[in-house]
Amino acid sequence: MTAQRRGLKTIDITLVGMFVALMAIGANITTMFPFMVVGGVPITLQTFFCILAGALLGSRLGAISMSVYVLVGLVGAPVFAQFKGGFATVISPTFGFLLSYILVAYLTGLIIEKNGGKASYIVATLVGTAVNYIVGTNLMFMAYKMWADAPEGFTYSMAWAWMMVPLPKDIILAICAGMLAPRINFARKKSISQRTKHAS
Repeated sequence: MTAQRRGLKTIDITLVGMFVALMAIGANITTMFPFMVVGGVPITLQTFFCILAGALLGSRLGAISMSVYVLVGLVGAPVFAQFKGGFATVISPTFGFLLSYILVAYLTGLIIEKNGGKASYIVATLVGTAVNYIVGTNLMFMAYKMWADAPEGFTYSMAWAWMMVPLPKDIILAICAGMLAPRINFARKKSISQRTKHAS
């Protein structure tokens, strides 16, 4: 039993580290592929990897992985978009999106845990994307109104108009994550089952 607990703990840490790395890559994918900037708006993969973390790791571990990602960035590691990091990120208008990743991963995993069917994966990833937009956009609007240097004539409608640019991409990626995650989970469970049989 002790050995099994150690093994699970090691696997958990490895998976958390993997998704922290994927989030960092997803945040800066346009640095490696400049053609992924459309109309001045970078096409990132953070939301995709965030909801995938919840779908594959579950609510608890998914939320932990996103918490670690945010904390790693806040202590100074350049894991946020444009290779930014540090505590000053807290006052950035987009910090609300970073905070939303924790809730998004948790809710995505929770919906799948409560239902379990293949359809629930699609529902969960779309709900996760919606939560990301709702939390992130509202906190961004508040930041611009309270302390950030807002553009002239900035309104709530303008904030949402900005978010309409990456929305189609994130909906498509959410559906892709919802289709991919159950296949990965099935393959992983099958592999664990086979290893258990061989061990016995």
